[in-house]
Amino acid sequence: MRTAWIVSIGTELALGQTVDTNSAWLAQRLLRLGFRPTHHATVTDDEADIAAALRQAAGAADLVLVTGGLGPTADDLTRPALAAVAEVPLEEHAPSLDQIRAFFAARGREMPPANVVQALIPRGARALPNPVGTAPGIAITLGRTACYALPGVPLEMRAMFTAAVEPELRARAAGGVLLCRKLNTFGLGESELGARIADLMTRGRNPEVGTTAGYGVVGVRIYAAGADEAEAQRLLADTEAELRARLGDLVFGVDDETLAQVVGRQLRALGRTIGVAESCTGGMIAAALTDVPGSSAYFRGGAVTYANEAKTAILGVPTDLLAQHGAVSAPVAEAMAVGAAARFGTDYALAVTGIAGPAGGTPDKPVGLVFIALRTPAQNTVREFRFGHDAPRDVIRQRATHAALNLLRLLM
Repeated sequence: MRTAWIVSIGTELALGQTVDTNSAWLAQRLLRLGFRPTHHATVTDDEADIAAALRQAAGAADLVLVTGGLGPTADDLTRPALAAVAEVPLEEHAPSLDQIRAFFAARGREMPPANVVQALIPRGARALPNPVGTAPGIAITLGRTACYALPGVPLEMRAMFTAAVEPELRARAAGGVLLCRKLNTFGLGESELGARIADLMTRGRNPEVGTTAGYGVVGVRIYAAGADEAEAQRLLADTEAELRARLGDLVFGVDDETLAQVVGRQLRALGRTIGVAESCTGGMIAAALTDVPGSSAYFRGGAVTYANEAKTAILGVPTDLLAQHGAVSAPVAEAMAVGAAARFGTDYALAVTGIAGPAGGTPDKPVGLVFIALRTPAQNTVREFRFGHDAPRDVIRQRATHAALNLLRLLM
Protein backbone atom coordinates (compact mmCIF):
# COMPACT_ATOMS: atom_id res chain seq x y z
CA MET A 1 0.00 0.00 0.00
CA ARG A 2 1.20 3.49 -0.84
CA THR A 3 2.35 5.70 2.01
CA ALA A 4 1.83 9.36 2.80
CA TRP A 5 3.35 11.99 5.05
CA ILE A 6 1.33 14.97 6.27
CA VAL A 7 3.41 18.06 7.10
CA SER A 8 1.76 20.87 9.04
CA ILE A 9 3.46 24.27 8.99
CA GLY A 10 3.08 26.82 11.77
CA THR A 11 4.89 27.91 14.89
CA GLU A 12 1.54 28.14 16.68
CA LEU A 13 0.99 24.44 15.95
CA ALA A 14 4.44 23.38 17.09
CA LEU A 15 4.06 25.33 20.35
CA GLY A 16 0.63 23.87 21.04
CA GLN A 17 -1.15 27.22 20.85
CA THR A 18 -3.41 25.96 18.06
CA VAL A 19 -4.65 22.39 17.65
CA ASP A 20 -3.88 20.80 14.28
CA THR A 21 -7.21 19.47 13.00
CA ASN A 22 -6.10 19.42 9.36
CA SER A 23 -3.88 16.36 9.72
CA ALA A 24 -6.62 14.20 11.22
CA TRP A 25 -9.08 15.21 8.51
CA LEU A 26 -6.60 14.56 5.70
CA ALA A 27 -5.50 11.21 7.13
CA GLN A 28 -9.07 9.92 7.12
CA ARG A 29 -9.59 11.02 3.51
CA LEU A 30 -6.32 9.45 2.39
CA LEU A 31 -7.24 6.04 3.78
CA ARG A 32 -10.14 5.70 1.36
CA LEU A 33 -7.87 6.67 -1.51
CA GLY A 34 -5.45 3.85 -0.82
CA PHE A 35 -2.77 5.85 1.02
CA ARG A 36 -1.64 4.93 4.51
CA PRO A 37 -0.44 7.98 6.47
CA THR A 38 2.70 6.91 8.29
CA HIS A 39 3.95 10.24 9.66
CA HIS A 40 2.47 13.53 10.81
CA ALA A 41 5.17 16.21 11.06
CA THR A 42 4.69 19.66 12.60
CA VAL A 43 7.24 22.33 11.69
CA THR A 44 7.75 25.91 12.85
CA ASP A 45 7.70 28.87 10.47
CA ASP A 46 11.37 28.51 9.57
CA GLU A 47 12.35 28.01 5.93
CA ALA A 48 15.29 25.71 6.68
CA ASP A 49 13.19 23.54 9.00
CA ILE A 50 10.36 23.34 6.46
CA ALA A 51 12.75 22.39 3.67
CA ALA A 52 14.37 19.71 5.84
CA ALA A 53 10.97 18.21 6.66
CA LEU A 54 9.95 18.23 2.99
CA ARG A 55 13.17 16.48 1.93
CA GLN A 56 12.70 13.80 4.57
CA ALA A 57 9.04 13.29 3.68
CA ALA A 58 9.68 13.14 -0.07
CA GLY A 59 12.44 10.60 0.47
CA ALA A 60 10.24 8.31 2.56
CA ALA A 61 6.70 8.47 1.17
CA ASP A 62 4.77 8.12 -2.05
CA LEU A 63 2.75 11.25 -1.33
CA VAL A 64 3.33 14.39 0.73
CA LEU A 65 0.54 16.73 1.80
CA VAL A 66 1.51 20.09 3.28
CA THR A 67 -0.81 22.50 5.05
CA GLY A 68 -0.05 26.06 6.10
CA GLY A 69 2.52 28.70 5.27
CA LEU A 70 0.86 29.99 2.08
CA GLY A 71 -0.34 33.31 3.48
CA PRO A 72 0.89 36.81 2.53
CA THR A 73 3.06 37.59 5.58
CA ALA A 74 6.76 37.27 6.23
CA ASP A 75 6.36 34.08 8.26
CA ASP A 76 4.59 32.24 5.41
CA LEU A 77 7.55 30.31 4.02
CA THR A 78 6.16 27.15 2.40
CA ARG A 79 6.57 28.57 -1.12
CA PRO A 80 10.32 29.35 -0.88
CA ALA A 81 10.95 26.09 0.98
CA LEU A 82 9.29 24.09 -1.80
CA ALA A 83 11.34 25.98 -4.40
CA ALA A 84 14.54 25.31 -2.45
CA VAL A 85 13.88 21.58 -2.24
CA ALA A 86 12.96 21.41 -5.95
CA GLU A 87 15.99 23.62 -6.76
CA VAL A 88 13.95 25.98 -8.92
CA PRO A 89 13.10 29.68 -8.65
CA LEU A 90 9.74 31.13 -7.70
CA GLU A 91 7.78 32.70 -10.55
CA GLU A 92 4.69 34.87 -10.59
CA HIS A 93 1.63 32.97 -11.79
CA ALA A 94 -0.56 35.51 -13.57
CA PRO A 95 -3.87 33.58 -13.39
CA SER A 96 -3.45 33.19 -9.63
CA LEU A 97 -2.72 36.90 -9.25
CA ASP A 98 -5.87 37.69 -11.23
CA GLN A 99 -7.87 35.36 -9.00
CA ILE A 100 -6.55 37.05 -5.84
CA ARG A 101 -7.41 40.51 -7.20
CA ALA A 102 -10.89 39.27 -8.12
CA PHE A 103 -11.36 37.89 -4.59
CA PHE A 104 -10.83 41.34 -3.09
CA ALA A 105 -12.77 43.15 -5.81
CA ALA A 106 -15.81 40.96 -5.17
CA ARG A 107 -15.75 42.25 -1.60
CA GLY A 108 -15.35 45.88 -2.58
CA ARG A 109 -11.74 46.06 -1.48
CA GLU A 110 -8.45 46.74 -3.18
CA MET A 111 -5.88 43.96 -2.96
CA PRO A 112 -3.11 44.81 -0.45
CA PRO A 113 0.36 44.76 -2.04
CA ALA A 114 1.44 42.01 0.38
CA ASN A 115 -0.90 39.52 -1.29
CA VAL A 116 1.12 39.56 -4.51
CA VAL A 117 3.48 37.04 -2.90
CA GLN A 118 0.71 34.47 -2.82
CA ALA A 119 0.84 34.23 -6.62
CA LEU A 120 4.47 33.03 -6.57
CA ILE A 121 4.77 29.40 -7.66
CA PRO A 122 7.93 27.25 -8.02
CA ARG A 123 8.90 26.87 -11.67
CA GLY A 124 7.41 23.68 -13.11
CA ALA A 125 4.74 23.42 -10.40
CA ARG A 126 0.99 23.83 -10.85
CA ALA A 127 -1.21 26.30 -9.02
CA LEU A 128 -4.34 24.86 -7.40
CA PRO A 129 -7.30 27.27 -7.36
CA ASN A 130 -8.65 28.35 -4.00
CA PRO A 131 -12.46 28.51 -4.22
CA VAL A 132 -12.95 30.18 -0.82
CA GLY A 133 -9.77 32.16 -0.12
CA THR A 134 -6.81 33.99 -1.61
CA ALA A 135 -3.89 31.57 -1.35
CA PRO A 136 -3.58 29.17 -4.30
CA GLY A 137 -2.28 25.73 -3.53
CA ILE A 138 0.74 24.16 -5.18
CA ALA A 139 1.15 20.78 -6.86
CA ILE A 140 4.79 19.82 -7.36
CA THR A 141 6.96 16.75 -7.71
CA LEU A 142 9.84 16.44 -5.24
CA GLY A 143 12.15 13.75 -6.60
CA ARG A 144 9.85 10.81 -7.23
CA THR A 145 7.16 11.99 -4.84
CA ALA A 146 3.98 13.93 -5.55
CA CYS A 147 3.52 16.83 -3.18
CA TYR A 148 0.51 19.08 -2.66
CA ALA A 149 0.73 22.24 -0.57
CA LEU A 150 -2.62 23.45 0.77
CA PRO A 151 -3.70 26.45 2.87
CA GLY A 152 -3.68 26.07 6.63
CA VAL A 153 -7.16 27.57 7.13
CA PRO A 154 -9.32 24.43 7.56
CA LEU A 155 -12.19 25.73 5.42
CA GLU A 156 -9.85 26.57 2.54
CA MET A 157 -7.81 23.39 2.93
CA ARG A 158 -10.85 21.11 2.83
CA ALA A 159 -12.39 22.87 -0.16
CA MET A 160 -9.15 22.73 -2.14
CA PHE A 161 -8.42 19.11 -1.30
CA THR A 162 -11.94 18.03 -2.23
CA ALA A 163 -12.05 20.00 -5.49
CA ALA A 164 -8.49 19.69 -6.79
CA VAL A 165 -6.42 17.06 -4.99
CA GLU A 166 -8.80 14.21 -4.24
CA PRO A 167 -9.89 13.76 -7.89
CA GLU A 168 -6.25 13.48 -8.99
CA LEU A 169 -5.42 10.93 -6.32
CA ARG A 170 -8.55 8.94 -7.10
CA ALA A 171 -7.84 8.96 -10.86
CA ARG A 172 -4.49 7.26 -10.38
CA ALA A 173 -5.65 5.03 -7.55
CA ALA A 174 -3.72 1.80 -7.33
CA GLY A 175 -2.39 -0.42 -4.60
CA GLY A 176 -5.57 -1.11 -2.67
CA VAL A 177 -7.79 0.52 -0.10
CA LEU A 178 -7.40 0.82 3.67
CA LEU A 179 -10.59 1.22 5.69
CA CYS A 180 -10.82 2.07 9.37
CA ARG A 181 -13.57 1.59 11.93
CA LYS A 182 -13.50 2.17 15.68
CA LEU A 183 -15.67 0.32 18.19
CA ASN A 184 -16.16 2.36 21.36
CA THR A 185 -16.40 0.40 24.60
CA PHE A 186 -16.95 1.15 28.27
CA GLY A 187 -16.83 -1.01 31.37
CA LEU A 188 -13.51 -2.83 31.07
CA GLY A 189 -9.94 -1.53 31.34
CA GLU A 190 -7.67 -1.51 28.31
CA SER A 191 -5.44 -4.35 29.56
CA GLU A 192 -8.37 -6.64 30.42
CA LEU A 193 -10.10 -5.89 27.17
CA GLY A 194 -6.85 -6.45 25.27
CA ALA A 195 -6.53 -9.90 26.80
CA ARG A 196 -9.91 -10.87 25.37
CA ILE A 197 -8.87 -9.96 21.83
CA ALA A 198 -5.12 -10.60 22.00
CA ASP A 199 -5.09 -12.99 19.03
CA LEU A 200 -6.82 -10.39 16.86
CA MET A 201 -4.08 -7.87 17.72
CA THR A 202 -1.26 -10.06 16.40
CA ARG A 203 1.32 -8.11 14.41
CA GLY A 204 1.03 -8.57 10.67
CA ARG A 205 -2.61 -9.61 10.79
CA ASN A 206 -5.06 -8.15 8.28
CA PRO A 207 -7.24 -6.52 9.49
CA GLU A 208 -4.96 -4.89 12.02
CA VAL A 209 -6.55 -4.31 15.44
CA GLY A 210 -5.39 -1.87 18.12
CA THR A 211 -6.74 -0.10 21.20
CA THR A 212 -6.72 3.42 22.60
CA ALA A 213 -8.05 4.55 25.98
CA GLY A 214 -9.28 7.78 27.51
CA TYR A 215 -11.44 8.52 30.60
CA GLY A 216 -12.57 4.90 30.82
CA VAL A 217 -13.61 4.68 27.18
CA VAL A 218 -11.54 2.14 25.23
CA GLY A 219 -11.61 2.40 21.46
CA VAL A 220 -10.88 -0.73 19.41
CA ARG A 221 -9.65 0.28 15.97
CA ILE A 222 -9.83 -1.98 12.94
CA TYR A 223 -7.68 -1.29 9.86
CA ALA A 224 -8.62 -3.48 6.90
CA ALA A 225 -6.53 -3.48 3.71
CA GLY A 226 -8.00 -4.84 0.48
CA ALA A 227 -7.34 -4.81 -3.22
CA ASP A 228 -10.51 -2.74 -3.56
CA GLU A 229 -13.13 -1.23 -1.28
CA ALA A 230 -15.39 -4.29 -1.46
CA GLU A 231 -12.65 -6.62 -0.20
CA ALA A 232 -11.64 -4.18 2.53
CA GLN A 233 -15.27 -3.84 3.63
CA ARG A 234 -15.67 -7.62 3.82
CA LEU A 235 -12.53 -8.02 5.95
CA LEU A 236 -13.61 -5.13 8.16
CA ALA A 237 -17.10 -6.56 8.67
CA ASP A 238 -15.76 -10.03 9.57
CA THR A 239 -13.41 -8.69 12.23
CA GLU A 240 -16.02 -6.29 13.60
CA ALA A 241 -18.47 -9.18 13.98
CA GLU A 242 -15.86 -11.22 15.88
CA LEU A 243 -15.04 -8.30 18.17
CA ARG A 244 -18.70 -7.67 18.93
CA ALA A 245 -19.22 -11.35 19.73
CA ARG A 246 -16.37 -11.28 22.25
CA LEU A 247 -17.07 -7.88 23.79
CA GLY A 248 -20.87 -7.96 23.89
CA ASP A 249 -22.53 -4.98 25.53
CA LEU A 250 -19.19 -3.40 26.34
CA VAL A 251 -19.50 -1.94 22.83
CA PHE A 252 -21.67 1.17 22.86
CA GLY A 253 -20.90 2.91 19.57
CA VAL A 254 -18.90 3.22 16.38
CA ASP A 255 -16.31 5.76 15.22
CA ASP A 256 -17.14 9.16 16.75
CA GLU A 257 -20.32 8.12 18.58
CA THR A 258 -20.41 9.18 22.24
CA LEU A 259 -22.25 7.67 25.17
CA ALA A 260 -24.45 10.75 25.27
CA GLN A 261 -25.45 10.27 21.64
CA VAL A 262 -26.21 6.61 22.19
CA VAL A 263 -28.37 7.11 25.29
CA GLY A 264 -30.10 10.02 23.60
CA ARG A 265 -31.03 7.76 20.72
CA GLN A 266 -32.31 5.14 23.16
CA LEU A 267 -34.39 7.67 25.08
CA ARG A 268 -35.89 9.04 21.89
CA ALA A 269 -36.74 5.54 20.62
CA LEU A 270 -38.45 4.67 23.92
CA GLY A 271 -40.22 8.00 24.18
CA ARG A 272 -38.70 8.53 27.65
CA THR A 273 -37.41 11.64 29.40
CA ILE A 274 -34.53 12.23 31.78
CA GLY A 275 -33.35 14.70 34.41
CA VAL A 276 -30.06 14.79 36.31
CA ALA A 277 -28.80 15.76 39.76
CA GLU A 278 -25.08 16.32 40.06
CA SER A 279 -22.64 17.08 42.82
CA CYS A 280 -19.01 16.21 42.05
CA THR A 281 -19.50 16.32 38.26
CA GLY A 282 -20.75 19.90 38.44
CA GLY A 283 -23.08 19.75 35.45
CA MET A 284 -20.90 17.63 33.14
CA ILE A 285 -23.62 15.00 32.62
CA ALA A 286 -26.17 17.63 31.67
CA ALA A 287 -23.63 19.24 29.36
CA ALA A 288 -22.88 15.93 27.65
CA LEU A 289 -26.56 15.17 27.12
CA THR A 290 -27.39 18.63 25.80
CA ASP A 291 -24.38 18.67 23.48
CA VAL A 292 -26.43 16.30 21.30
CA PRO A 293 -28.66 18.11 18.78
CA GLY A 294 -32.33 17.41 19.44
CA SER A 295 -31.80 16.57 23.11
CA SER A 296 -34.77 18.76 24.06
CA ALA A 297 -36.94 15.81 23.01
CA TYR A 298 -35.87 13.87 26.10
CA PHE A 299 -33.80 16.07 28.44
CA ARG A 300 -35.91 18.04 30.89
CA GLY A 301 -33.40 19.65 33.23
CA GLY A 302 -30.55 19.29 35.65
CA ALA A 303 -29.57 20.50 39.10
CA VAL A 304 -26.02 21.02 40.37
CA THR A 305 -26.56 20.48 44.10
CA TYR A 306 -23.04 20.87 45.39
CA ALA A 307 -23.84 21.88 48.96
CA ASN A 308 -25.89 19.73 51.34
CA GLU A 309 -28.35 22.59 51.72
CA ALA A 310 -28.95 22.54 47.95
CA LYS A 311 -29.53 18.79 47.99
CA THR A 312 -32.25 19.31 50.55
CA ALA A 313 -33.80 22.51 49.19
CA ILE A 314 -33.85 21.52 45.50
CA LEU A 315 -34.08 17.72 45.58
CA GLY A 316 -35.72 17.10 48.93
CA VAL A 317 -32.91 14.95 50.31
CA PRO A 318 -33.70 14.54 54.05
CA THR A 319 -31.28 16.26 56.40
CA ASP A 320 -31.18 13.24 58.71
CA LEU A 321 -30.12 11.07 55.76
CA LEU A 322 -27.24 13.43 55.05
CA ALA A 323 -26.28 13.50 58.73
CA GLN A 324 -26.39 9.73 59.08
CA HIS A 325 -24.62 8.67 55.86
CA GLY A 326 -22.84 11.76 54.58
CA ALA A 327 -23.27 13.43 51.20
CA VAL A 328 -21.07 10.85 49.48
CA SER A 329 -23.09 7.70 50.06
CA ALA A 330 -25.43 5.31 48.31
CA PRO A 331 -28.56 6.42 50.21
CA VAL A 332 -27.96 10.08 49.37
CA ALA A 333 -27.27 9.31 45.70
CA GLU A 334 -30.55 7.38 45.54
CA ALA A 335 -32.45 10.20 47.24
CA MET A 336 -30.95 12.69 44.78
CA ALA A 337 -32.15 10.59 41.83
CA VAL A 338 -35.64 10.26 43.30
CA GLY A 339 -35.72 13.99 43.94
CA ALA A 340 -34.56 14.82 40.40
CA ALA A 341 -37.25 12.61 38.86
CA ALA A 342 -39.87 14.38 40.94
CA ARG A 343 -38.48 17.86 40.39
CA PHE A 344 -38.29 17.52 36.60
CA GLY A 345 -41.16 15.09 36.09
CA THR A 346 -39.08 12.57 34.15
CA ASP A 347 -39.14 8.84 33.51
CA TYR A 348 -35.45 8.49 34.32
CA ALA A 349 -33.13 10.43 36.60
CA LEU A 350 -29.38 10.15 37.09
CA ALA A 351 -27.63 11.35 40.23
CA VAL A 352 -23.92 11.54 41.05
CA THR A 353 -22.17 12.34 44.30
CA GLY A 354 -18.51 11.75 45.06
CA ILE A 355 -15.10 13.07 46.05
CA ALA A 356 -13.22 14.44 43.04
CA GLY A 357 -10.24 15.68 45.07
CA PRO A 358 -7.49 16.43 45.31
CA ALA A 359 -8.52 17.08 48.94
CA GLY A 360 -11.49 15.92 50.98
CA GLY A 361 -10.82 12.19 51.11
CA THR A 362 -10.69 10.04 54.24
CA PRO A 363 -9.62 6.42 54.83
CA ASP A 364 -13.28 5.36 54.66
CA LYS A 365 -14.16 7.64 51.78
CA PRO A 366 -11.07 8.24 49.66
CA VAL A 367 -10.69 10.61 46.74
CA GLY A 368 -12.15 8.93 43.67
CA LEU A 369 -15.12 7.38 45.49
CA VAL A 370 -18.29 8.09 43.53
CA PHE A 371 -21.87 6.87 43.91
CA ILE A 372 -24.13 6.92 40.86
CA ALA A 373 -27.87 6.35 41.14
CA LEU A 374 -30.44 5.79 38.43
CA ARG A 375 -34.17 6.17 38.97
CA THR A 376 -36.31 4.32 36.41
CA PRO A 377 -40.06 3.69 36.22
CA ALA A 378 -39.42 0.19 37.58
CA GLN A 379 -36.59 0.51 40.11
CA ASN A 380 -33.83 2.48 41.75
CA THR A 381 -30.25 1.36 41.12
CA VAL A 382 -27.13 2.59 42.89
CA ARG A 383 -23.54 1.74 41.95
CA GLU A 384 -20.32 2.45 43.81
CA PHE A 385 -17.20 3.35 41.80
CA ARG A 386 -13.63 3.95 42.85
CA PHE A 387 -11.80 5.87 40.17
CA GLY A 388 -8.47 6.04 42.01
CA HIS A 389 -7.35 8.12 44.97
CA ASP A 390 -4.40 9.43 42.95
CA ALA A 391 -6.36 10.22 39.77
CA PRO A 392 -6.53 13.91 38.76
CA ARG A 393 -9.73 15.76 39.51
CA ASP A 394 -10.71 16.15 35.85
CA VAL A 395 -10.18 12.43 35.22
CA ILE A 396 -12.45 11.44 38.13
CA ARG A 397 -15.17 13.83 37.00
CA GLN A 398 -15.03 12.69 33.37
CA ARG A 399 -14.99 9.00 34.32
CA ALA A 400 -17.97 9.55 36.58
CA THR A 401 -19.83 11.24 33.74
CA HIS A 402 -19.13 8.33 31.41
CA ALA A 403 -20.04 5.77 34.06
CA ALA A 404 -23.38 7.46 34.73
CA LEU A 405 -24.30 7.56 31.05
CA ASN A 406 -23.20 3.95 30.61
CA LEU A 407 -25.36 2.81 33.56
CA LEU A 408 -28.34 4.50 31.89
CA ARG A 409 -27.47 2.83 28.57
CA LEU A 410 -27.28 -0.64 30.05
CA LEU A 411 -30.43 -0.40 32.16
CA MET A 412 -32.46 0.86 29.20
